[in-house]
Amino acid sequence: MTRRRITRTWVINGVLVVLLGGAAFGIYQAFTPSSGTAQAQTRTTPARLATVTQTVSAAGTLASSYTGAANFTTAGRVSAIAVNVGDVVTAGQKLATLDSTQANKQLQVAQANLQAAQDALTAGQTAPAPTSSKGTTATQNQATQTSSLTSLQAKVDQAQLDVDNAQTAVNATVLSAPGAGTVTAINGVVGQQVGASGSGQSSSSPSSSAASGSGSGGNGQNSQSGQSASAASSASGFVVITNMSGLVVNTSVAEIDVSKVKAGQKATVTLNAQPDKAIQASVTKVDLTPTASGNVVSYGAQLSMSGPPEGLRPGQSASVVITVAQADNALSVPAAAVRTVGNTTVVTVQQNGQSVPRQVQLGIRGESTVQITSGLKEGDSVVLTAAAPSATTGNGGQRGGFPGTGGQGGNGGQRGFGGGGRG
Repeated sequence: MTRRRITRTWVINGVLVVLLGGAAFGIYQAFTPSSGTAQAQTRTTPARLATVTQTVSAAGTLASSYTGAANFTTAGRVSAIAVNVGDVVTAGQKLATLDSTQANKQLQVAQANLQAAQDALTAGQTAPAPTSSKGTTATQNQATQTSSLTSLQAKVDQAQLDVDNAQTAVNATVLSAPGAGTVTAINGVVGQQVGASGSGQSSSSPSSSAASGSGSGGNGQNSQSGQSASAASSASGFVVITNMSGLVVNTSVAEIDVSKVKAGQKATVTLNAQPDKAIQASVTKVDLTPTASGNVVSYGAQLSMSGPPEGLRPGQSASVVITVAQADNALSVPAAAVRTVGNTTVVTVQQNGQSVPRQVQLGIRGESTVQITSGLKEGDSVVLTAAAPSATTGNGGQRGGFPGTGGQGGNGGQRGFGGGGRG
């Protein structure tokens, strides 16, 4: 009995020991950082001479530098359309005509009236001077002749004005191109009755251009089928002409950046349809008045492209990067190495094995590198601090890393060490 009691006591004590040991291990694990817990990591990079570039990015759209809308200035029935969508025309080229039968008749009548008035004036001028009669004097007779000639001259002048007006009406039956370019829309058909409207409307910097369509008609006469103007076109008319060889880029600059953007600055344009081809461009103008959309305020800007590839079309979307400041051969460090507290800017340098804060002055601030104008010299080891990975990704990679080290050209860099912007 006593031996059995002693054995039970040992078993109970053993269980208690195991439980206490497990609890202690759990507490130890709870308060001991694991290998995946974020810890500060540091590395150094030297301050180096490089090109520091500050840029402003925006979205843009291709547009024609010229879009003209040709409209008839007189009412009538369309008798012929002389062009097709896609045709290249020159300024003044005939595009379409109205039935001019009535206008030509009115011109003939006006010309006949003018001839009659001129004949009457000639007869009056060549008639012999009236002789004096009883009760009249030579002076009175001369005044009467002068008055008659004046009246005849007035009739000639009025008849000439009628001819000019009739000729203008005849000319208005012919629709001419207001400028050179490509026919991008024809908004009418042969036989259509049109009203009088303004002609030759144009836009030198539209936000978008008329969309190209396709259509055909016998003997150069177009039908409206397959031909339309873009709903966003800045010019609409019977015939729309767009300069397809003088495309520009319209963009909007955020109000926080507009003070940095100026005409003449260099830029690159990347079409969404051709992301591997960067097109060199320059800013040609920046709007002085804003455009507001909700609480967002922006300013329109336009860029001209140098050497754009063939096949571009108005309305294509693009990404725009404008270089607003650049310092060549500048002392630079990664932007992430700079800390600003109040009005003081500090970087940490490695000096005699110790991390020492040092106050610096900044110049141009790029996306990943900044220019140091004072406080550092070339070769100083700048300390970068980054959080260690806090979790492991599914493919075994770890999140986190150092920010950009700069000093490398291009618009981006390697992830993990961050992008080295334009350096």
